[in-house]
Amino acid sequence: MSGKPCIFCQIVEERLAAARVYQDDAAVAFLDARPVFKGHALVVPRAHIEVVGDLPAAMVGPFFLAVQRVAQAVEQGLSAGGTFVAMNNRISQSVPHLHVHVVPRHKGDGLRGFFWPRVRYASDEETEEFREKIARALQ
Repeated sequence: MSGKPCIFCQIVEERLAAARVYQDDAAVAFLDARPVFKGHALVVPRAHIEVVGDLPAAMVGPFFLAVQRVAQAVEQGLSAGGTFVAMNNRISQSVPHLHVHVVPRHKGDGLRGFFWPRVRYASDEETEEFREKIARALQ
């Protein structure tokens, strides 16, 4: 890791605020600050791990169970038709900390291939509304 603090480690350690939707011993999930669609969540391992190949075998199951739970909650909580679940490794990885994108999908939403337009939440209140819907679906 470079000398620059990892933004995702700061979120995991609660030194940086984020709209958390889920957390367990293996992972933390929070809303992406620059979502493809509103409700787009990121799932990160608690440990600083840069790419999926570095994820210890013992953590694969617990981490991807968290991804699975968040994907189900995004779909259920937002009444989405499905989800797009993706991960970059090094190339196009904006933060060098393993993270899985869970993007809500709706038929006809315009997402094509790997072209990822970005939207913004209108307010902190709207961010909280989306966070709450997903978090509630996880209970």
